[in-house]
Amino acid sequence: MKRNIAVLMGGFSSEKDISIKSGNVIYNNIDRESYIPHKIIISKEKWVYVDDNNIEFKVSKEDFSIEVDKIKINFDVAFIVIHGSPGEDGLLQSYFELLGVPFTGCDSYTSSITFNKRDCISVLQKHDIPSANSIHLNIGDAINENEIIEEVGIPCFVKANKSGSSFGVYKVHDRKDLISSINNSFKIDNEVLIESFLDGIEVSVGVINYKNEIKVLGITQLITENDFFDYSAKYEGKSTEITPANISELQKNNVTKIAKKIYKKLGLKGFSRSEFIFIGDTPYFIEINSIPGMTNESIFPKQAKNYGISLKNLCTEVIEQAMK
Repeated sequence: MKRNIAVLMGGFSSEKDISIKSGNVIYNNIDRESYIPHKIIISKEKWVYVDDNNIEFKVSKEDFSIEVDKIKINFDVAFIVIHGSPGEDGLLQSYFELLGVPFTGCDSYTSSITFNKRDCISVLQKHDIPSANSIHLNIGDAINENEIIEEVGIPCFVKANKSGSSFGVYKVHDRKDLISSINNSFKIDNEVLIESFLDGIEVSVGVINYKNEIKVLGITQLITENDFFDYSAKYEGKSTEITPANISELQKNNVTKIAKKIYKKLGLKGFSRSEFIFIGDTPYFIEINSIPGMTNESIFPKQAKNYGISLKNLCTEVIEQAMK
């Protein structure tokens, strides 16, 4: 009997449109011989199942079910492809944990840790994972320019602490732009992380537990036409992505080891993509995506293809892991 799979996309954040693109890629690559996928679009206003004729059916939040032609459908697995809230911050995971519905990816606790840049870095520092110097601010905190510059220097990065796709991220080249960048980041999130600028080779590393083995699918070197790897670099072709990365064998071994260590220590499951910048041969951790972009422009699907694993097989693996 075929399993009913809910492919969740959309969400509450500025990443909702990217999530819908990612969700459609996953939906199109789920094996129809074993599963029946359903598009579930989530927003603050409504949760709906959208059929292939774009007809909407309400999702019952009481038991996460739908009714089509007077037939009730319960889902065997929730395949979460929502970037940002509520897909990466633990909210949906908590909901499904309460209902007892199997879901893809990591649990609610791990999701909340990885989504919070400050907390994630703090946890990984205890496992000797190198990262940039940083200062964390809550909205309403007094902002001491001298203290910030003394700690992180100029240039530096100002980042919305809980955001993805580089929304709310600014590279500050001049002291006079520091306060305005912080205020702009506070428009995205009520917490801001300010980090020192690391000048080195930037790479993105895709990791997955595939057939009971943690595998690095690929190491992609990121070269952007912009000031940094921002939204337009990621999604509008303003960058060059080289897979495999043009790095030394030592650098490759070092980042592979650290990426796997992060996956294990954080208790990640399913797809993940972590970002690093090399200072010499040492990879410095930048951030991790527990639900990486899966659009046609995204890095993770390209890494999987380069590794020789189809998206169909990856989807099957992740679904089967969720049901164990």
